[in-house]
Amino acid sequence: MCSVCGCGTGLAHVRRPSRKAGDAVRFKLHQQDRAHAHTHDAPEMADMTPARLVKIERDILARNNDYAEANRRQLAGQGIFALNLVSSPGSGKTTLLVKTIAALNGALPLAVIEGDQQTENDAARIRAAGAPALQINTGKGCHLDAQMVGIAMQRLNLQDDSLLLVENVGNLVCPASFDLGEAHKVVILSVTEGEDKPLKYPDMFRAADLMLLNKCDLLPYLEFDAELAISYARRINPELQVIRISATSGEGMSAWLDWIGAGCRHAARQRVADAAAALE
Repeated sequence: MCSVCGCGTGLAHVRRPSRKAGDAVRFKLHQQDRAHAHTHDAPEMADMTPARLVKIERDILARNNDYAEANRRQLAGQGIFALNLVSSPGSGKTTLLVKTIAALNGALPLAVIEGDQQTENDAARIRAAGAPALQINTGKGCHLDAQMVGIAMQRLNLQDDSLLLVENVGNLVCPASFDLGEAHKVVILSVTEGEDKPLKYPDMFRAADLMLLNKCDLLPYLEFDAELAISYARRINPELQVIRISATSGEGMSAWLDWIGAGCRHAARQRVADAAAALE
């Protein structure tokens, strides 16, 4: 949790798709609570009691949840299916997104919000694949929060009945606790990691609705037990759906695309149903 891990500098950057002078949009995060803007070596945090830390943590999450609910209302009102993609660094999230965009081939409108501590490299890759993307640089922050995503959503001018993919900062800890207003968290575990990741980071696997077991094309060359990894994940979250996938070979891509398509259709139908109910 942020009041414990010490993430954040108090400033983040939401970058517009172009790189013209002045295009970087700065905004203060958590202005009401300086506790979220400390650094790892901030002396005031070392002096805080556990009870005070718990209160700060609860305040931060409550404020975030307010922003998340506002995001959720906007997404529901527009029939947008939003996914929060979470994983360790190097799991293959961005490559999977690029291949997903290519496979959808314009079948539905979509946009991407990219979260990284620094650089606009991933957003540039997404735009080159043909999708609008906006980069959020979190500085020393270890996760996206709902306020950042809400501002990015406004910048992107999202279309009705579309898909929004949020690639969170590579981290299996803090993003588990921060609701962005998404329909689902999708956790990506690559076979180049350990099978016991779900046991080491249970909050993330408990918060997710879908696990993509990625880089499965490498299984013949590794001593990774896929069944054991899935068993560990479902020990934490018995309802967790799992798709074995490889962005390189294409394995599992059809199942992933079908899952996305079903979610998009449901969101669009729900928008129409809600609009009709509002007129009654």
